[in-house]
Amino acid sequence: GITVVAEAGAGLLVVPNASPYEREKDDVRLELVSRRAREAGCALLYVNQVGGQDELVFDGDSLVVSASGELVARGARFAEELLVTDLDLPEARFGGLGTFETEAGDGTVITVERIELSARSLEPYEPLAPSVAEPMEDTAEIYAALVLAVRDYVRKNGFQSVILGLSGGIDSALTATIASDAIGPERVHAVLMPSRYSSEHSLSDARELVERQGVNSRVVPISGVVDAFEKEIELSGLAAENLQARVRGMILMGLSNQHGHLVLTTGNKSELAVGYSTLYGDSAGGFAPIKDVLKTLVWELARWRNAQAGRSGEFLYGFARPPIPENSIEKEPSAELRPGQRDTDSLPEYDVLDPLLHDYVEKDMGSAELVAAGHDPALVARIIRLVDLAEYKRRQYPPGPKITAKNFGRDRRLPITSRWRETTL
Repeated sequence: GITVVAEAGAGLLVVPNASPYEREKDDVRLELVSRRAREAGCALLYVNQVGGQDELVFDGDSLVVSASGELVARGARFAEELLVTDLDLPEARFGGLGTFETEAGDGTVITVERIELSARSLEPYEPLAPSVAEPMEDTAEIYAALVLAVRDYVRKNGFQSVILGLSGGIDSALTATIASDAIGPERVHAVLMPSRYSSEHSLSDARELVERQGVNSRVVPISGVVDAFEKEIELSGLAAENLQARVRGMILMGLSNQHGHLVLTTGNKSELAVGYSTLYGDSAGGFAPIKDVLKTLVWELARWRNAQAGRSGEFLYGFARPPIPENSIEKEPSAELRPGQRDTDSLPEYDVLDPLLHDYVEKDMGSAELVAAGHDPALVARIIRLVDLAEYKRRQYPPGPKITAKNFGRDRRLPITSRWRETTL
């Protein structure tokens, strides 16, 4: 089609597009647009969609390039805007109105129609200086993508408010902050649900976040509800731990049903990868803001967001104090479903786990490639097995914004039923 544009003598090629955001794309978009402009021999206006649609986030970043492929103007990221650019275009060649047909080069024929928009020429005027939006750093654009995804999922699906469980941990703290930035803290409802195993600092950290952000909150202790279940059915070990998560999920869904809130789940990509979530418990909900965010990136985003305290704009609410309590960021992560529980009881440190998950999930490396890349062989075998076995859980997880090359859901779907295993451990 580009060769036809050149043959038609076009002075400007307008390309409406829906190109979704993806982390670390470099500037693939500008490189592609510049190459197409040179092939067409004319200026090119690349108009990209802005907004969230289920798991996709369209980030704008519209471009205007010259016939030689040089950048002339660039739109903002993750925000709708009217980008006005003056171009000095050549007069139309190949005069005459009507249609003509030309070979597309692939065996098909394209019909070109020439119409006259106006017989009047514009009066001379002083052209506007072209606008080129400043680039965003990696962490800032990821955060903006997550905020836009939540805002549009809430708004476009007709919800007025969101609700989530607030544990005092980093995942729920970041999720609450994204929600506050997206729709305002007055529309965010946090439920603190301490159990017999909840530490004192978990409740105090959750309360501190509520105070810093001004979100709505209520405390619903779950010990009595769990006791009532355990009187009727004997559960121990993992089943007893999961009961606590399921009671919390039931409370959130009940409040959602009663008040029309959208339930936000707070699980991150590292947990989803290895199956560290409870079906019909912490996985219950309608939208999962950090579903595609590895745990180490959760911490990075939290620290970045706290550093923006006092600022406001399209993606920042302008909290006077850092919105996330420092203790939620610094303390060792734990599900607190049994006494003294820590994530590292059953998982390696996240700075070891996450690079392995990145290589296996997003880069599609097999076990031999992972070992060759420097990952511990025993850990490779164990983690691959955990990831593969957890596919049935991920199928039942809510949608969440895609920020990587390969998210769980639309990009990576494996058969649940398969006797083949990547490893034999």
